[in-house]
Amino acid sequence: MTTSQDFPQQGQQDDDTSEPSQWERFGVDTTTPHSARVYDYWLGGKTNFPPDRAMGQAIEQAVPSVKEMAKANRAFQGRAVRHLAREHGIRQFLDLGTGIPTSPNTHEIAEAVSPGTRVVYVDNDPIVLAHARALMVSSPASRTTYIHADLRKPEELFADPALTSTLDLTQPVGLLMIAVLMLIADEDDPWGRVAALRDALPAGSCIALTTPTPDFDPEAVGKVAEAARAGGMTLVPRSYDDVVRFFDGWDLVEPGVAPVLAWRPDGEPPADPKAAYYWGGVAVKR
Repeated sequence: MTTSQDFPQQGQQDDDTSEPSQWERFGVDTTTPHSARVYDYWLGGKTNFPPDRAMGQAIEQAVPSVKEMAKANRAFQGRAVRHLAREHGIRQFLDLGTGIPTSPNTHEIAEAVSPGTRVVYVDNDPIVLAHARALMVSSPASRTTYIHADLRKPEELFADPALTSTLDLTQPVGLLMIAVLMLIADEDDPWGRVAALRDALPAGSCIALTTPTPDFDPEAVGKVAEAARAGGMTLVPRSYDDVVRFFDGWDLVEPGVAPVLAWRPDGEPPADPKAAYYWGGVAVKR
């Protein structure tokens, strides 16, 4: 079985972008763009290849500020994790679609609030597996693990021994889905998939998610979706009403579903809360 130790390691990452062949032998398709690697490119990471950069640049042509939007989305994640740890006492997190590590990661943010937090990271991109060892570096009191799985198969995910040995599913869990639901087409019923994930969690659990939306600039976001389709990627921006459905039956935390820049910002409110084309929200299971 291939493990994270078999892949190129952190010290080799300066070569990742110039030597895709070292990844191809581990089943990583470097000839087509992948959302995690495009996102990595926007955030200034090194684990991306020419097709990923080409896709990222094509999207930038439609939305020149997309890199800043990616950073705003990432900042929402930090605020949401801190809020869940401080205000709701969440001590264990399930981070779906975690992507390529970009510090601070979920466990680093949570541990800064409450040492002893447990985190399970989940992704289905082989290249993320290559970085699993980096994700698993935590404080002695905490525990992190990585599962190579697909969030569209919640039953398999919750039956995974790595998850059940790390998280206590009788206690509240913070479920994170940051910029990942856009990768599930409507015909694959993302609302049903999320409902199955929510139903598997006990009372007191929380969900935090973001997803791009056409609501703030339909023309620009339409071009982004078109560029993604042309590159073989699924990218589905969703309206406010569609995003609210993901929280069905749970109590939304104020200010509800909001532009990510406007969700409990640090410091002064943003001058233009709709400058980042993402809805975000947090909800609690009662």
